[in-house]
Amino acid sequence: MAKEFGRNARVSSQMQKELSLILQRDIDDPRLGFVTINEVEVSKDLAVAKIYVTVLNADAQGKKTNVKCLNELAPVIRHQLAKRMRLRHISELRFYYDDSFDNGMRVAELLSDIEHPHDDG
Repeated sequence: MAKEFGRNARVSSQMQKELSLILQRDIDDPRLGFVTINEVEVSKDLAVAKIYVTVLNADAQGKKTNVKCLNELAPVIRHQLAKRMRLRHISELRFYYDDSFDNGMRVAELLSDIEHPHDDG
């Protein structure tokens, strides 16, 4: 029987907290906007961490730019993460844009339009 809250889940959770703090306090790059870490998925062997982020107040190009910048800064961020986490090996960091927030906002907007139809009469 698999553990409900195994090592992967614990590492992912801790990594998400630490990455949030690192982006807030340690990374000072003017190219980065307001980045939020939504989820961290760590592979079974802890070799790779997929980090899903959202960027507030940015257009499509701005989102791409932020994700590209984060991937360029990944070695620096990984070094900071290694100082904070007590693991023998730190996962390779790969950043991806998480569009679930955008999709949720779009669905809410559509539902709002259905509830309150515009008067064209």
